[in-house]
Amino acid sequence: SATMMRPLVSQTTLVRARHVRGLASSALKDKLITLMPEKQAAFKALKKDHGAKIVDKVTIDQLVGGARSIKCMLWETSLLDPLEGIRFRGYTIPELQEKLPSYSGKAGDEPMPEGLLWLLLTGEVPTKAEVDSLTQELHSRSKLPAHVETAIRSFPKGMHPMTQLSSAILSLQTDSVFAREYAKGTSKALYWDHTYEDMMNLLARLPEVCALIYRCTYFEGTLGKPYDKTVDYSANFCQMLGMNDPSFHELMRLYIVIHSDHEGGNASAHTCHLVGSTLSDPYLSLCASMNALAGPLHGLANQEVLGWLLGLQATLKEQGKEVTPESITEFAWDTLKAGKVIPGYGHAVLRKTDPRYTSQREFALKHFPEDPLFKVVNTVYEVMPGVLTEHGKTKNPYPNVDSHSGVLLKYYGLEHYDFYTVLFGLGRAYGVLAQLFWDRALGLPLERPKSVTSEWIADFLKKNPNGLQ
Repeated sequence: SATMMRPLVSQTTLVRARHVRGLASSALKDKLITLMPEKQAAFKALKKDHGAKIVDKVTIDQLVGGARSIKCMLWETSLLDPLEGIRFRGYTIPELQEKLPSYSGKAGDEPMPEGLLWLLLTGEVPTKAEVDSLTQELHSRSKLPAHVETAIRSFPKGMHPMTQLSSAILSLQTDSVFAREYAKGTSKALYWDHTYEDMMNLLARLPEVCALIYRCTYFEGTLGKPYDKTVDYSANFCQMLGMNDPSFHELMRLYIVIHSDHEGGNASAHTCHLVGSTLSDPYLSLCASMNALAGPLHGLANQEVLGWLLGLQATLKEQGKEVTPESITEFAWDTLKAGKVIPGYGHAVLRKTDPRYTSQREFALKHFPEDPLFKVVNTVYEVMPGVLTEHGKTKNPYPNVDSHSGVLLKYYGLEHYDFYTVLFGLGRAYGVLAQLFWDRALGLPLERPKSVTSEWIADFLKKNPNGLQ
C-alpha cells in the first residue's frame, strides 16, 4: 500500500534519534539508510509492472506434501540451488571464506559472522574496518536485562537447552523497541528502524544467553570467562562457554556463518518470516523460529547424527571390527532394515553433497585429519550414498550440514550434544533476523496462503480430471 512506501525520514533525523537513545554510532545503519530508498522503489515497481505474472504452478503432491519447492516467498538474503547449494547474496561458502574479513586478517582463516551480517543486510562485502565497527556496535548492545540471567538460572534441571533458549528469548522481549514504539503509534515508515534495533540487540545478547544456558545446564553456572569486549563476537562467545582454544574460535566463526541462512523455505526461516508478518516483534518471531529449529526433522538432527556415529563406533568396537567401508555398510543396512533412518543424509532441496558439509570436512582435514571419529565420518561419506541409492527411498543420498558438525564440536571437548542445536540457533538468528529487517523495510504484508480440504480436492478432480492445463 502507499502508506507502506512513505518516504524515509531523513538520515540526519535518524542519526539524531540514535544519539537520543544513547546507542553507539552505527556505520551499518547509516549504510542501510542509503540503500533502502532504491530497494523500496524497485519493490514497488516490481509489484506495479509485473504483479500479475505467473512464476509457478502447484501440483496436488506439493499441496499435500509440505509445499515442497513452491515459489511463494520473497527471501533476499540467500538462494538455494539443488545442485550448487547455498549462495549468500550471490556468494558461495568458499567465496565467503575468500572475501569476508577474518579476525586475524590472514588469508585462509575463517570469515567473521559480523562480516556475514553486513553482507546479508546490505548485499555488499564489508571492509575489515566496517566489520570491526560492527563488532563494537554489538558489544555496546550486549548487556542483559537483570531478570534474564535470573530466569535462566531458575530453569529446572533437565529442561532441554532449546526450551531454555526459546524461554530466554521471550524473557529478553521486555526490551523490544518495536513492541514499545508500536504501542505508542509509530509510523509504518519507521518499522524498519525499530526492527533494526531489536535485531541488533538480540544478536548482541544471544552469546551470553547461550553461554549461560550451557554453563548452568552442564556445569556449576559460572561463565568460562566474563564477557570480553576486546575480542570478536565468536571468540568472546567461546570464552564464555569455557572454550579457549583459538582453533575452536575459528571453528565457531565458520559454524555461525554456514548455519546462518538457507533461503526462506526451511522451517525456522519460514516461521520467523510468518510470525514477523503479523507484526510480532523480532523477539517473538525469533522465539517461534527457534521452536521450529528444535524439531527432530530440522535443527535437532545434528545431535541425532552424533548419537548415531557414536553408536556405530561403539558397536564396531564391541564386535572387534575395524572401521572399514564393509563394516560401516553392514551397520547402515542394519539401521535401515530396523525401519530407522540414517541421520545427516538427505535434504528437502539439495541433490548433491551439501557445501556446508564440505566446508566442515575441509576444516577437519586442516586441523585434525587423524581423529578417529572424523575417520568414521569420512568412511561413512564414502559408502553411504551408494547404500541409500540402493535402498531407493532417499531422493538425495548425500550428506547435509548436520552430518559433520557434531564431530567437530566433540573433538574440541564440547560433548553435550543436546546443546548443539542451540549453537545452530545462534547462527540461524543471523539469517532470519536480517531478512526480517528487509520484510519491514519493504513493507511485506501479512502472510496468508490458501488451504483446501480433501473434499475440495475430490470435487476439483471431478471437474478437472487432468488438473488445470
